[in-house]
Amino acid sequence: MSTKKLWGGRFQAQAEAWVDEFGASISFDQLMADEDIEGSLAHVKMLKKTGILPVEDCDKIIAGLENVRQELHDGKLNFTVENEDIHMNIESILTDEIGPVAGKLHTGRSRNDQVATDFHLYVKNRLPKIIEEIKTIQQTLVSLAEENVETIMPGYTHLQHAQPISYGHYLMAYYSMFKRDVERFEFNNKHADISPLGAAALAGTTFPIDREFTAKELGFSDIYSNSLDAVSDRDFALEFLSNASILMMHLSRFCEEISMWVSYEFQYVELSDKYTTGSSIMPQKKNPDMAELIRGKSGRVYGHLIGLLSTMKSLPLAYNKDLQEDKEGTFDTVKTLLPALKVFNGMISTLKPKKENMRHATENDFSNATELADYLATKGIPFREAHGIVGQLVLQGLQTHKNLQDITMDEFKEISPKIDEDVYEVLKSEVAVERRNSLGGTGFASVRKQIADAKKELH
Repeated sequence: MSTKKLWGGRFQAQAEAWVDEFGASISFDQLMADEDIEGSLAHVKMLKKTGILPVEDCDKIIAGLENVRQELHDGKLNFTVENEDIHMNIESILTDEIGPVAGKLHTGRSRNDQVATDFHLYVKNRLPKIIEEIKTIQQTLVSLAEENVETIMPGYTHLQHAQPISYGHYLMAYYSMFKRDVERFEFNNKHADISPLGAAALAGTTFPIDREFTAKELGFSDIYSNSLDAVSDRDFALEFLSNASILMMHLSRFCEEISMWVSYEFQYVELSDKYTTGSSIMPQKKNPDMAELIRGKSGRVYGHLIGLLSTMKSLPLAYNKDLQEDKEGTFDTVKTLLPALKVFNGMISTLKPKKENMRHATENDFSNATELADYLATKGIPFREAHGIVGQLVLQGLQTHKNLQDITMDEFKEISPKIDEDVYEVLKSEVAVERRNSLGGTGFASVRKQIADAKKELH
């Protein structure tokens, strides 16, 4: 393969090999080889259509690019640092394949709009895969929620027992988070789906190119209206990294709770052996390593977002070499995100709730305190006064090791003669959950509605 610099006409001195290596991006941007060939094919077909290049030259270039693509898929291509990036490597390989006519491919095009096009295609092509994985997780959550509508667990605020809730309701909370993730990635596609091709270096070109044609060939639904913006915009990559960071945050929150729920202190759920590991020294250990690893990888993705924001914050228009730093973090995020989503889905799909432990936790606390306060309010006692009364009862119960449901009727009557035997029904955790059927609440009917709505959304 030729290693003479394709841009080297005005240069007299040649860089040291280690300088070339520092400046080269081929070690990572070769991941866009398919997209680069795809963009070049669209460009040369446009050159043929517009008559900018002779038909026979275009046909030779098209055939050569198709051969190069086949060699790529067969694993036969070798890239070099001397050719810097994927664009010049592909052009050099094409030159070796078809001769000097390959040099005509760059007519009316710059590496600036070429790399922007490749990067748009890369993100655009991977968004559907990520959305599909998220929706798979959503389907798993809906199935698990449907099986556990009437499974009772403690709900928490400040990591303190707050009110009993349906485990199905808990699972559907994460369904809602992932729904927003899907929406964010779908919107991300709106900005990834814009063609920069034809913007050239920064100012457009004097050749009578047809940008609408190349955009259609590449499946873009829109075209950048400003050539400066086209080559310097990386908002679509920032949106991707931001969306990925929020998604990883949601995964991490769930994984944090799983790590707590499987502990001896909680024992609410049990992980499959397939998603846990043991200790090299402690035989009894069953560690939630996959959950912990997903939680840990969230920081990795956050770092890529902050890195690109920091790179972009001081860049003047239009293209700068700094923009070479936009890809590694994005590539690594894709590489991190897709397996994390797969592992997470496998982990939660095999997660077994320990229903009795969950329910028992709601019967030996004071998470039914709000039920008693609401009950007193329905009897005509102002809620703020009822709140104070129940607070005193909780304090008394803590001191005497007595739960609210264990208070005798005589003791309740001392509080208010309006309290009747039905208070004990109200204080049952399953009743407390079942009755909360306000829109979006944890009541069984409400959770079933959430599940029914989710099924419609997913289909």
